[in-house]
Amino acid sequence: MHSNWFKLTRNVLVAAFLSACCTSAYAQMPGSDLKWAKDGESIITNDGDGLYIVNFRNKQRTALLLQSALKNTDGKAIEIADFSFSADEQQALIFTNTRKVWRYRTRGDYWSYNVATKKLRQLGKGLASSSLMFAKLSPDGKKAAYVSDHNIYVEDLATNVIQPLTKDGTRRFINGTFDWAYEEEFGCRDGFRWSPDSRSIAFWQIDATKIRDFFMINNTDSIYSFTVPVEYPKAGQAPSACRVGVIDINTKKTTWMQVPGNAQQHYIPRMEWLPGKNELIIQQLDRKQQEGKIMICQAATGKTQTIWQEKDNAWLDVKSRWDDDKIAGWDWLNGGKSFVWVSEKDGWRHLYSISADGKNEKLITPGNYDVIKICRIDEKNNAVYILASPDNATQQYLYKIKLDGTGTPERLTAADQPGKHEYQVSPNGVWAYHTYQSHTVQYVAELQNLSDKTAERVPSAAPPAWRNADKLSFFQVTTADGVTMDGWMLKPKNFDSTKKYPVVFYVYGEPAGTTVTDSYGSGRNHLYAGDMSDDGYIYISLDNRGTPAPKGREWRKSIYRKVGILNSRDQAMGAKEIMKWKFVDPSRIAVWGWSGGGSMTLNLMFQYPEIYSTGIAIAAVGNQLTYDNIYQERYMGIPQENGEDFVKGSPITYAKNLKGHLLYVHGTGDDNVHYQNAEMLINELIRHGKQFQMMAYPNRTHSINEGEGTSAHLSQLYTNFLKQNCPPGGK
Repeated sequence: MHSNWFKLTRNVLVAAFLSACCTSAYAQMPGSDLKWAKDGESIITNDGDGLYIVNFRNKQRTALLLQSALKNTDGKAIEIADFSFSADEQQALIFTNTRKVWRYRTRGDYWSYNVATKKLRQLGKGLASSSLMFAKLSPDGKKAAYVSDHNIYVEDLATNVIQPLTKDGTRRFINGTFDWAYEEEFGCRDGFRWSPDSRSIAFWQIDATKIRDFFMINNTDSIYSFTVPVEYPKAGQAPSACRVGVIDINTKKTTWMQVPGNAQQHYIPRMEWLPGKNELIIQQLDRKQQEGKIMICQAATGKTQTIWQEKDNAWLDVKSRWDDDKIAGWDWLNGGKSFVWVSEKDGWRHLYSISADGKNEKLITPGNYDVIKICRIDEKNNAVYILASPDNATQQYLYKIKLDGTGTPERLTAADQPGKHEYQVSPNGVWAYHTYQSHTVQYVAELQNLSDKTAERVPSAAPPAWRNADKLSFFQVTTADGVTMDGWMLKPKNFDSTKKYPVVFYVYGEPAGTTVTDSYGSGRNHLYAGDMSDDGYIYISLDNRGTPAPKGREWRKSIYRKVGILNSRDQAMGAKEIMKWKFVDPSRIAVWGWSGGGSMTLNLMFQYPEIYSTGIAIAAVGNQLTYDNIYQERYMGIPQENGEDFVKGSPITYAKNLKGHLLYVHGTGDDNVHYQNAEMLINELIRHGKQFQMMAYPNRTHSINEGEGTSAHLSQLYTNFLKQNCPPGGK
């Protein structure tokens, strides 16, 4: 379909493409989902020339706000980066002039727009430019609240009077948003919520004043170097203290919720208002993230009661880890009398209905399969739409489940479309924006009517065509330990089975992501300057135990306290089986990875030097004690209690065993995996007389893509090193 009634915006297309193509949470952008209109039959889109409401049933496209009407006080056009509407769709907030905060562009300017009067005005006048965060309209549509410079403000939309609700915010004493670790590891960014009656705001306050700063050194932006501080709690250090308060808009009085326990020994990753009540519901995790409690808090008094709890002897995932990487929102049922929750208590990731008092619990999704994601809960029609793949962990499909837990899952994805599917289902469960891809299908987007199974193709963004896509194959390998892993392989062009070829393994292998999915672009090495297949390499990736594949709790959590050991062994044993293939040259085995994959590369090079002759490790954690506490303690425990596990899993422990050719790459401005990892590892390699190559990229972050020529330089460096030390071609 190429008619102009359904012209998706560039922002929506890019967001949908990223959602469908990328496994990394870093690819997801705040506010990127389709914005469904209140009628459930339409979406509101940003089409570049303005905001439009597009009705799927009657195929009408109506302008809500034209770009020509968006001019600031100087007459300059305002570009829409994101937007939101009030419940009655009569007030809009426009987000523009954005700036990055760590990973995402969550700071910027906000403008309010009245649909009826067509009046446009800037919020936060007098505050610093591009300093506003997470602006939200009050439920009654009369006010807006936002964060600026670590404080919360409320603004009357009729008078534009701005009032600070907090005044004590600093870089390390944070109101309404979060510190580095909460943002990175829990997906917590937007840190305040309007009450249903518009009279109060509940918010997080993070006290990072007791957290030591990690200092990055900037040597290039001035003649004298200077430090860049980041409040960063390392593994073994107590986390930032966190508390939740409710502030009365009129009196400015804050009531603090009386959450039990030491504030520096637990986390509060989730908080929302109960529908229509003056009560909050929160999730508390202990520091080890093994015990989760759901609590109801009385906003007026702060009194708190635990209504439900669960434990796991490995770790518990919060919603953002298993659903949509957005920590906001609570899935309520029965007018707030119950809610949907996820648990792995029976060995699979399942949905449960839990009463608001915690006394009643019911399994919604019985069976030996994992729920990958909730796409929509349609309570009116007793349905929940989920993504799952019971038979193939590299793929995902849409299923419809009865919300009362009866019956069997109904697969809605067509049987003749193997691959990876994403669905953004309308509130009424009738429509879905559906994207489909596989390793051979470039990218398909369509509008689906879920009730009658009809579909209509829509124009869609797509990745560049890749001529080797149809040459990629998927396989499984079983190791001597009895572990069966999924993998993909790209063979050389003009492959000759009588010859022996070098193998390059792409690895990640930690609980934060998978590499083996049936999606377009799998098998394509973005760092290689050229074509690996043309040049004569076999390119392979395997997903070991501990990766978040939909294979059940035991698969995912067997890695607990064994990061760097169990995952490395799985990869090495898989490589050993592959080395037995007649067309593989066992003397030319290379491995590379980034971040956790860089750590894996180091561990494989050091722990299994008899297998891997060449390795390229980028932005790697060399010493697990240098990484943040939320991530590392979740998967490894607390160093004061089981420090030997951190030592056993850290690459620097085995650096003395290096025999092959190693290239180590790191950005000196990496706020995520600090450059100190490089220097600690270098010292250890020097101590043992090990020769290696190293490249430092000044002031580049974890992505090492800032600055003119950086990506091209890294690509050529990578390619030259690989070709020199693991020559391509069959022999």
